Amino acid sequence: QVQLGESGGGLVQAGGSLTLSCIASGITFSSYDMGWFRQAPGKEREFVAATSWRGGDGKYAEFVKGRFTISRDNAKNTVSLQMNGLKAEDTAVYYCAARYSVRSTVLTTGDDYPYWGQGTQVTVSS
Repeated sequence: QVQLGESGGGLVQAGGSLTLSCIASGITFSSYDMGWFRQAPGKEREFVAATSWRGGDGKYAEFVKGRFTISRDNAKNTVSLQMNGLKAEDTAVYYCAARYSVRSTVLTTGDDYPYWGQGTQVTVSS
């Protein structure tokens, strides 16, 4: 059974930082691309960042480039999202997602990821 568990969300002031973590079980983690998505109240889910199964790379939504960094540790089955310079508009539930892949192209559409965590709330106060 595939399980993804996010942690690290919370309340932070604008300009602050948070690091989200997601630990995976039930999969061969090193064969899975990992992504972070978010959904704000009343809005559709949107792509934030993703990394390929190999790690050491990262694809980002334009609105987080230069502020967020995705990384993974295949030995620990974890993927992290370091978020700096947080803005009020970053307030959302953040989800980690996984998809099996041995290709080099990282996908950014949520429908391409079959496995999802429960999400962790990030609230940025202005």
